[in-house]
Amino acid sequence: MRCVGVAPSKIERPPGDRVKTDRRDAECLARLLRIGELPAVRVPTEAEEAARDLVRTREDARGDLMRARHRLSKLLLRQGLLWEGSAWTAEHESWLRSLSFERVGVRLAFDEAFDAVLSVRARRDRLDRAIEEMAAAEPFAPVVARLGCLRGVGTLTAFGLSVEVADWHRFTGSSIGAYLGLVPAEYSSGGRRVQGPITKTGNSHARQLLVESAWHHRKPYRPSRELIRRRDGQPPRRSAAGGAGPGRAR
Repeated sequence: MRCVGVAPSKIERPPGDRVKTDRRDAECLARLLRIGELPAVRVPTEAEEAARDLVRTREDARGDLMRARHRLSKLLLRQGLLWEGSAWTAEHESWLRSLSFERVGVRLAFDEAFDAVLSVRARRDRLDRAIEEMAAAEPFAPVVARLGCLRGVGTLTAFGLSVEVADWHRFTGSSIGAYLGLVPAEYSSGGRRVQGPITKTGNSHARQLLVESAWHHRKPYRPSRELIRRRDGQPPRRSAAGGAGPGRAR
C-alpha cells in the first residue's frame, strides 16, 4: 500500500464547508489522491533531523551573540565610549579589556556584558567546529563540496542548505525559488498584471542563507584562495558554473 504524507495547509477546502468529520476527511483525501491533486510531503530522515537541530542551534547562538554585542556596545555608549575602528576584531577586544570604571555598578554591568559576549562566542565557535566535522562526513560531504563551488557559499552555508533542502532532485532552478518564497507575489487578472514583494513562504532559514550568498555576486568576480581550494577535485562544469557572473549564472 502506497503511503503519502500530506500537509493539511495544502488541502483546499470550500469556504462554506463547516462540517468536519474523520469520514469526510478520509473521503476527501481518497478523491484527491486518486486524481493526483494531493501534494506529498517529504519526510526527513533521522540523520537529517539531527543535522537540522545542530544548524538551527548554531543560528540561535549567532542571534544570541549579536544581541550580547549590542547590549555591551549600548552600555559603553551610555558611558560616552565609542570605538572608531572595525568592531569585534582582536584590536577591539584588546581595547575592551583595557577599559576600567570607577563606579561599582557600571564596572559589574560591563564585566557581565563582556563575559556574556565571550561565552556566547565560544559556544558559537564550538558549534562551527561540530558543523565542519559533520559536513566533511557522509552523507553531506558530496553536496557540501558541490555547493562550495559557488561564490558566497562556504562550509556553514552549504551545510545549512543541504540539511534544510535535503533532496535537491525535487527542484529545478525555477521551482526552488517558489519553494523558498523568493518569487514575487502576483495579483493578475485579464490584461492587468500586478506583482508585489516576494512571498516569503517556505523555509525561512534556507531563504536567508540564499539571500546572504546572493549579495556576494554584486561585486566583480575575483576568486579567492579559499574558493579555488574548494573547487579542487570538482568537475570542470561545476567549477565553471560557480564562477559565472551576473546574468550568466546557471
